[in-house]
Amino acid sequence: MKLNIEVYSALCALRTFEINDIDADYEDFGSKYDADEDNAEPYCCSDMRFFPKPASQAVLDKYNINVDEYSEICEKLDCLSFGSCGWCE
Repeated sequence: MKLNIEVYSALCALRTFEINDIDADYEDFGSKYDADEDNAEPYCCSDMRFFPKPASQAVLDKYNINVDEYSEICEKLDCLSFGSCGWCE
């Protein structure tokens, strides 16, 4: 599997995400959101986290990967989990 992930300096977005030379969407693998938004300052994140979802055959086929590679990608996407941030403040 060929995997290319690069995070923007603002942490919560991917500059580059390609799997086997296919432009990828992290939402195919899970979601990210502030897990503690009630304690965040306005326009800030208190605990930004990436939450993987189970593999689907459609996603495996879309990127030509297997279940182990899917899990590896989810581990790499944990780069979207960074805790608190005030960059958008």
